[in-house]
This record gives sequence, structure tokens and C-alpha cells, in this order.
Amino acid sequence: MPKSLKTGRIGLVAGRGIYPRLVLEGARRQGEELVVAAFDGETEPSVASRGRPSTWLRVGQLGGLVSFFRKQGVDRAIFAGQITPKRLYDLRPDLKALWILARLKERNAATLFGAVVRELEKAGIRVLPATTFMEDHLAGTGLIAGPRPPLHLSADIKFGWSLAKSVARLNIGQSLVVRKGTVMAVEGFDGTDATLKRGGQIAGQDATAIKVTSPTQDMR
Repeated sequence: MPKSLKTGRIGLVAGRGIYPRLVLEGARRQGEELVVAAFDGETEPSVASRGRPSTWLRVGQLGGLVSFFRKQGVDRAIFAGQITPKRLYDLRPDLKALWILARLKERNAATLFGAVVRELEKAGIRVLPATTFMEDHLAGTGLIAGPRPPLHLSADIKFGWSLAKSVARLNIGQSLVVRKGTVMAVEGFDGTDATLKRGGQIAGQDATAIKVTSPTQDMR
């Protein structure tokens, strides 16, 4: 194959949880070994150790991320796994990240992600959908497991769905917990896990959790 037609490597920006590991396993099944950028206090060491190669960064080292990927010949990247929300206000940014933050009028997950994507694209690195290599794990339409919800829970789902969509449209959060037509908890900057915990503690039994995408959701 002519050199100009060769495809570079794929980099994984790995956050918390099992999601990055599942991406790595899916990639390996398809014959791909991913370069891994891991983050102190977030990425599981077992995930980082699977990178070919891998590096550890602080959250906020955008220049370090771009430099590492370029050095490894990465021309595509996947984001997988969450970064603890509070870290967005506890950053130790490098110069590139400071420059980006200074230009942002709004600071939330969507605007920060968009800014990072633009910097990667400037460096010739295309960001792929977060579902890449995850085809075996995608949920289908309809009921996935367990019995169908009884009428009172179905009513709460219908009630909460439109509210969750409205909250997401306002870029406040994407999940809420309801019980018997009353909102128990709404996601803010604390994230989904904390919302589920708060809602469960307030509602007790028979609560319903709903999570939606926002109208401008970037599926990367």
C-alpha cells in the first residue's frame, strides 16, 4: 500500500469504570491494539496496562495528550469512561488547556469536550463515535430485562421522560428520579451516580430513574 494511503493508529482516552476495558477488548477482537492515555485517579491501572503503548496524565494536560498521540502516530481517537465531574473545577491545566479555558464562556461537560475535540482535530486526530468497537454491547429498542413495569411505574416513566428531556435541553443534566408523579432528584454537576443515590435515599422503594440524551448530544 502506498505510504500516503496508510492509516495511523487509534488512541483511547480512558476514564473511569469498565467502559474503556470493553472498548479495548472489542478492538482486540477486531485485530486492533489501541494506544491508551490514562488519567491519575481516574483510569484503572489494568486498563492502562493494556495500551500499546500507554501513558499517565493529569486531568487538564491537554498538551500532553496531543503530544503523546502525535508521537505515537495516532490519527483517530475514542473517548471512553467518565471523568469525575468535580475535577472540572479542580484542574491543574497545562498551557494549552489554560488557553482553551480562557476562551470558553460556558464551562460544562459539553463545552469542555467540544473544545478538546477541536484541539485534537487541529492536530489531525479525528474523534470517533464512543460506540466504536462496542457493537456487541449496544442495547436494542424496548424492554431489555426483567418483567414489564407495572402501571404505576409506567406512569412515572411517561411523567419523568418529558421532564428529563427538558432538563437536558437546558444543559442542566440528563437524568432524574421520580416517584408517584413527584420529582425526587435532578442531575446537576454532581453527575448521574450521585443523582441516583440522592433520589433513592429520598424516595425509598418504587422510585424510577430516567436518563436521556440531550438534543445536541455529541455521540463521540
